[in-house]
Amino acid sequence: MIFLATEILSCHQAYVWYLFHSSFAVKTKNYFIIFDYYMDTPSKEPRCLQTGVIQPAEIQDDNVVVFSSHNHFDHFNPVIFNWRNKIKNIHYILSSDIRPEQHASDILLVNEGNHYTVDDMHIEVLGSTDVGVSFLVNVDGLTIFHSGDLNWWHWKDAGQSENQQMEINYKKQINLLKDKKIDLAFIPVDPRLEEFYKLSLDYFIKTVDASMVFPMHFGNDYSIFEQLKQNISVTNYYKKIVEISHRGEQFMY
Repeated sequence: MIFLATEILSCHQAYVWYLFHSSFAVKTKNYFIIFDYYMDTPSKEPRCLQTGVIQPAEIQDDNVVVFSSHNHFDHFNPVIFNWRNKIKNIHYILSSDIRPEQHASDILLVNEGNHYTVDDMHIEVLGSTDVGVSFLVNVDGLTIFHSGDLNWWHWKDAGQSENQQMEINYKKQINLLKDKKIDLAFIPVDPRLEEFYKLSLDYFIKTVDASMVFPMHFGNDYSIFEQLKQNISVTNYYKKIVEISHRGEQFMY
């Protein structure tokens, strides 16, 4: 089993699974939500009890909503459309840069700045500092934010003006969340940025009222959590950060 049997959830509760990279599954009272699924092969980590691969048969009776923030290979996998055959109630919320082979009533293509409703789920679409969008989702009394590739990308080989514009663009989007109370947030912490890896995380947590913050976009480099733990500037807010140790790991909110 990928997803452990759980008790019935009440409002303001959720189970979260780390699937890999920027992909997470969130089970609320009435929905099973999947963000940016792409790694469809089982984990080879020896200590990982769960594989991190979605098995449609295990969630066939859930109300499943699948989000994809953009078309990059590490955020979108067309295999998600194969789940239709085994899941009774499924919807796809896709950034409009994704081009499905066929348009169907269960696919909603979304754009930055718009608001959408799926059943009783409310979705606000924010922008990105790369391709696609980010998602603010209100469902079952919870507010969930998934950044996609909305990140403060500060590359050493980029010019000063480019990095300054990236900072402006990132802050502009995050500032839209200043008056929000967010329960679960998924924020990029990319080790390829070297010492600038936590710019997004730092600004987000200091700007937005968020209860649980899940770092993402780090691939297999779990050492990022030790770096955060040892960084003095993170001390004041580390308690909000969810430390992930392996693919398939389950958390409760």
